[in-house]
Amino acid sequence: MSYKGDTFRKCGVIGAGTMGAGIAAHMASCGVDVVLLDLDGQVAADGVARQVKAGGFMMPEFAARVTTGSTRTDLGLLQDCDWIVEAVAERLDIKRALFAQIDTVRRAGCIVSSNTSTIPLAELVASASPELAGDMLITHFFNPPRHMRLLELVSGPRTKYETVERASLFIDHVLGKTIVPCKDTPGFIANRIGCYWLAAGLGEALRLGISPELADAVMGRPFGFPSTGMFGLWDLIGIDLMPGLIRSLQQALPAGDAVQAYEAEPELVAAMLTQGQKGRKSGSGFYRQSADRRVKETFDPTTRSWRPREVPVLPHADAATLIASDTLAGRYAWAVMSRTLAYAAALVPEIADRPDQVDTAMRLGYAWRSGPFELIDQLGKEAFASRLAQDGQAVPPLLAAAGADGFYGQAQGQRTVLVPTSAGAVREPVVQPAGVIALPALRLARQPVFTSEAASLWDIGEGVGLFEFHTPMNVFTPALLESLRRILVETPKHFRALVAGNDGRVFSAGADLKGMLAMSEKNDRAGLARFLADGVDTFTALAAAPFPVVGAAGALALGGGCEFLLHTSADALHAEASIGLVESRVGLLPGWGGVARWLLRCHEAGLSSEQAAKQVFAGVLRGVAAPCGFAAQAQHLIRRTDRVVMNVDRLIATARDWAAALAADFTPAASRAVVLPQRAVLAEFLAQQQNDLPPHDRVLGSGLVEILSGDAKTPVSLSEITDRVTTYFLDLVLSDRTRARIAHMLETGKPLKN
Repeated sequence: MSYKGDTFRKCGVIGAGTMGAGIAAHMASCGVDVVLLDLDGQVAADGVARQVKAGGFMMPEFAARVTTGSTRTDLGLLQDCDWIVEAVAERLDIKRALFAQIDTVRRAGCIVSSNTSTIPLAELVASASPELAGDMLITHFFNPPRHMRLLELVSGPRTKYETVERASLFIDHVLGKTIVPCKDTPGFIANRIGCYWLAAGLGEALRLGISPELADAVMGRPFGFPSTGMFGLWDLIGIDLMPGLIRSLQQALPAGDAVQAYEAEPELVAAMLTQGQKGRKSGSGFYRQSADRRVKETFDPTTRSWRPREVPVLPHADAATLIASDTLAGRYAWAVMSRTLAYAAALVPEIADRPDQVDTAMRLGYAWRSGPFELIDQLGKEAFASRLAQDGQAVPPLLAAAGADGFYGQAQGQRTVLVPTSAGAVREPVVQPAGVIALPALRLARQPVFTSEAASLWDIGEGVGLFEFHTPMNVFTPALLESLRRILVETPKHFRALVAGNDGRVFSAGADLKGMLAMSEKNDRAGLARFLADGVDTFTALAAAPFPVVGAAGALALGGGCEFLLHTSADALHAEASIGLVESRVGLLPGWGGVARWLLRCHEAGLSSEQAAKQVFAGVLRGVAAPCGFAAQAQHLIRRTDRVVMNVDRLIATARDWAAALAADFTPAASRAVVLPQRAVLAEFLAQQQNDLPPHDRVLGSGLVEILSGDAKTPVSLSEITDRVTTYFLDLVLSDRTRARIAHMLETGKPLKN
């Protein structure tokens, strides 16, 4: 579905702190010209420089899209902006004065929003002109703005409907954010619940005398929370900042609110701050590295001294069993999560209309794998409510209304959620935003056209099929290669085009390394040769398909995953997807045609034969993946005509619409050949790098010299280049150094430089 909203060509951001400069950097990465102002123009310029250094821009050169200045002298730069975001200090008087200034220079219809996380919109617009109030919103980004998908959107009774619609379309389609509409209440959704969880997590740990390591283990994997856990998250956010966040909520909320039960700044925290222990930013908080950087240490809350970090063992790995256990870990889990989940249930519909909105906010804002209501269902709604009552805690009305079925269910091929109404609670469908194709919803709504243990073929409308692969890490096993060949045969019987994609955190981690290592250790050269030939034949058939195939990569596409995308008719890549031929990390070369196909794309982009060969040589030898979609285009791993999609939720729909358009007049690409530079060119190129290469990489480099060399005149077919790779590949995969690299990667996830 193409973007149908207004084109915001220029945006303004006022306030060049961490959030303001981060918002400006993300807008610039999305192709928007940005004005970034602060009281001092140098502060704004420094904010841009910090974002370049911190990776706030997807490409460093995007910083050129940001113009900096001072609010004292350069407010006029905002007069042609389509949207202005305020991100200054959390003081109502400062914000109101700034909005009055903005109102003197903004053009009619320019949207104005605040990034506040604590001040209600009603207070911000209380003294605003009717025109300004109609164009005002709260757009609460999360830090870092580039990577955090959540945006909490607050409108008010004075906000025009058109303002909400225009801003929402732009934020969704262009900035790539998932919008959660919030009520105009303190902390909105994610920080209201998240700050309470953090206050309860620290407070209950101190009350029970649980160690930071055990507390973090409990508040981690069992509940699907990030590995930072509780104390680690205090360190990450900043021990100096957390008390202020909790205190601001306490000041804004009534005396009876549950957050009032915990100290914003326990005596332990105050004592740590006097010693400069602010968390990661200061090098020490609850955790630190020892002076010699060899030992990880913990600040023990009981002894108030540093000790070596412990590695706790949980009595149970799953949340339901852990929280029910009569152990210190179980008592801590119940003390924190019973209060947090009950608090969340009591806040609907105060902070949001629906439980699924709350769950989305916590998943995207705090990286919880499941939101509070999903967790209640996992723990067992009735058992949870019963234990709350036994514990003397109030059972929220919405929790009581959920019944035995819990909050989520299924009806008529759709996921449903329990929604409170004035008359009680009703079950309503969990509706996808218009134009989004989500695989979980697709799986509920219909059956696949074809399925195997490795892949499925789905009908996604418009005469287009979806090739979904679902091996572990979506690696290309013999079974997946066989399924792909079958789907290439089946597709014309049902569809006019095909999209290849999935909803995993990894599009594809490449070839099946475990299987390859097992064959290598048995010296099964014939088996490895068959696996290599199967991959080449399958990907060659993919490239020659008589219908368009559009790759839709929403995450990592490495090794064989990248080679797959190099063989498709077109690619749609999420802006944050990383792609690359990284086989050298495991001591190999790309064996399924990736070298030849990357060379071809470099030639098609206008590079000379020498430039193209050096680009591919360096990329394959170093095994460094392009960190984002724009970098992939710059390195010619995807074409300039390929799509970089900002919102990952819209990736499959974008690829589907594009595949349907290509099918109208599709002709398979003809076989191609490329000219290769003389051997001396690449031999010299390798010699310049020899001293920086581990021994096995020198072997890989020598092979690449032979593979990528020619006479600088006669075109060499892509199949010939791939045949050259095959010759080296089989010797490499059977070598001890490659075996060591593969084993090390499988064990540690890190490359071995042998």
